[in-house]
Amino acid sequence: MISVVSLGVALPLAAAAAVASTPDLGKAEARCRPGESGAAFTVEVEGLKDRTGNLKLEVYPANDRDFLADDNKLVGAGKTFRRVEIPVPASGPVRLCVRVPRPGTYAVSLLHDRDQDRKFNWKVDGIGFAGNPRLFLGKPRAASASANAGGAPTRLSIVLNYRRGLGVAPLAAR
Repeated sequence: MISVVSLGVALPLAAAAAVASTPDLGKAEARCRPGESGAAFTVEVEGLKDRTGNLKLEVYPANDRDFLADDNKLVGAGKTFRRVEIPVPASGPVRLCVRVPRPGTYAVSLLHDRDQDRKFNWKVDGIGFAGNPRLFLGKPRAASASANAGGAPTRLSIVLNYRRGLGVAPLAAR
């Protein structure tokens, strides 16, 4: 049985363990340093529809339960979550770099947030994943959206998918 005294101690501890919700979660840990030499992904973005909005690159544990899970819950549980967000450059090749905690396998997603609302809207935005899995009506399995990071930056190429008919797919070659 839990006493009133133990509840009085447990509630402040539980509140202290909660992670404040913010769009900046995972960003400080994700920033690559100039000349990054540690475990990281260097992502080349392919198939941009246009040069509007922001790009949001996120790294998750490579399992279906945690892949694309709420960032607050992941950080609160001490699980891997990293985020890099940049405005889409006006021209030229687009590359992003995201650090990971250590070499290993991670699930990676890339959002072209064209309307800048910080969430995926399949009618407007573009989405892509490591491994460039073919997308159907739901999210891909973590295994097909994962990549292995080595001890030095690992290059990835992610092709963005946009609304095509009732689904999403890469844009037709121009």
